[in-house]
Amino acid sequence: MAAASGKGSIRKAKSFTVKTSLNNPYAINWSTLERDDMHFILHTLEERFKHVGLQKIENPKKKKQPFSKRQTKEKGTVDNDEVPKQKGTEISQKVPGWTPVHIRRQLAIGINEVTRALEKNELLLVLVCKSVKPAMMTSHLIQLSISRDVPACQVPRLSDSIAPVIGLKCVLALGFKKNTEAFVDELKAIIPRVPSLHVPWLQDKTKDSLEDTECETLEMQDTSVLETSFEELTKNKRKLVECQQDTSAVTLQPLKIKKLIPNPNKIRKPPKNKKNTVK
Repeated sequence: MAAASGKGSIRKAKSFTVKTSLNNPYAINWSTLERDDMHFILHTLEERFKHVGLQKIENPKKKKQPFSKRQTKEKGTVDNDEVPKQKGTEISQKVPGWTPVHIRRQLAIGINEVTRALEKNELLLVLVCKSVKPAMMTSHLIQLSISRDVPACQVPRLSDSIAPVIGLKCVLALGFKKNTEAFVDELKAIIPRVPSLHVPWLQDKTKDSLEDTECETLEMQDTSVLETSFEELTKNKRKLVECQQDTSAVTLQPLKIKKLIPNPNKIRKPPKNKKNTVK
């Protein structure tokens, strides 16, 4: 009797998913701000925000009290009930939100709001807090600010000094818009102290570079004019006059565009014949 051959289960190897990732060879970092400039920026902004009176008032959150405390309050005297009513009237007088709305519209507060304003090219200055963790949250602002030609820097203790004055828990990024009227003098004093950013594939648009390029182009034009003779200049003038005469005789015709409709008769392709497999 032949032994019955059993089919054993073959274990398949697990397929590992491979993900490709590109690493940046360049390390993009914020340029270091000097200590004196840091104190000057923080001091000027604190004084200006206090003078303007910008502040956010939040809604008071009501805490749920346990059942035992509720019973004691109900059994309490009338004098104790009058005290919270007075507090409630004081809180109700303060309307929640930003107090001077027109000044709030001149600022971009927070990382998301600053990025949106930079993309729309609405900012004059960007300040970022150094205590942001991870640093990857604000690294994209370096490239955006250079591409929009906006001075930007990383200021230590920005959130600790400005957030309590404004009435917020933290201020990780702060941007000043182009329509600012309340911060004009402060921006004129702060912008010269902001260090320039360096990114290998983006160039800073400075006035010095533009002046150098203009001088080089003028020098090249002068040397080319001196090297050319008088006869060559007259020949070029003649050619230009002839070209102008020829172009005057040319008549332009309107461009006709025909609509191209794919498969206008709507002819369907014949179905492919299925091959009958014979076992």
